[in-house]
Amino acid sequence: MTESKAMILGCSGLALTSEEKAFFRGERPWGFILFGRNISEASQITNLVDELRDSVGWHAPVLIDQEGGRVQRIRPPVLPRYPSGQALGDLYRRDTALGLRAAWVMSRLHAFDLSKLGINVDCLPVLDVPVEGSSNVIGDRAYSGDPDTVIAMGRAAAEGLKAGGLLPVMKHMPGHGRGFADSHLELPVVTVSRDELEVHDFPPFISMKDELMAMTCHVVFTAIDPDNPATTSRKVIDGVIREHIGFTGLLLSDDSSMNALSGTIGERAANIIAGGCDIVLHCNGHMDEMRDVVANVPRLAGASLARAKAVEAGFAAPDSADEAELRAEFEAMFAIV
Repeated sequence: MTESKAMILGCSGLALTSEEKAFFRGERPWGFILFGRNISEASQITNLVDELRDSVGWHAPVLIDQEGGRVQRIRPPVLPRYPSGQALGDLYRRDTALGLRAAWVMSRLHAFDLSKLGINVDCLPVLDVPVEGSSNVIGDRAYSGDPDTVIAMGRAAAEGLKAGGLLPVMKHMPGHGRGFADSHLELPVVTVSRDELEVHDFPPFISMKDELMAMTCHVVFTAIDPDNPATTSRKVIDGVIREHIGFTGLLLSDDSSMNALSGTIGERAANIIAGGCDIVLHCNGHMDEMRDVVANVPRLAGASLARAKAVEAGFAAPDSADEAELRAEFEAMFAIV
């Protein structure tokens, strides 16, 4: 990761263009993220992942949002369709032990799936705790509207990924569950008291504060910082995420191209770093936007570099689980729901 910059970038298609290869080689993002536009068949994904890593000259992290339900970037026929977080949560409410086992097994299956393709980071678990009437941008991606259920299921999901040699990314810190707008389109503003946030929204992240990576939310919490969304807010990142929650790991922004953030892409990137995030995430693969990002993002250094190195050292060899047995077990769980 020699002199990597504090950013994770996407690419435009199924293979890298010559322009992208040169750009990544020169600008050296710390990692990459894949989306549906980058997915065709298994061999193509593996080749693309290899190209991405070759462009920076080391085994850089490659991320994907492979949650299950509506947010599953690799779908049939390449990979099986998996249930949503809510479906897992419904199972937990009927049978606690079975629900926890299902969350672990599904993540372990994600690890089997993704590791074969070279992908080593899954942006999971979703630790947001939705409230009635909130935007469906989270919706059935959440395990439950009950913080204790989210804690239990989130822990099980993260452990399943790690058992398979992948690393999880908790999202969306310190909580997107109260957003009444879709942050892909506009800026959600949450007006409840800090006391209420501390009881309902923050506990899942506190319970998992020792994980190595987390992603912010583009949400304004007026009780903490009425002027800036969490992603660009020193008050939220220092006062809540680092101090109250106690998270010491690598903090990624949510996608900097989402319309909840204001300003040019370059201004957004600068504000994300100034706000205290370690890594700027830019997902859409548009070269003109990526050039604006790199012009406003520093090389990893200091505490951010130390956190990135901790992530790199945190990948472990997978356990000896039998994939066929786990698939049969998981299918049986949902056959009886």
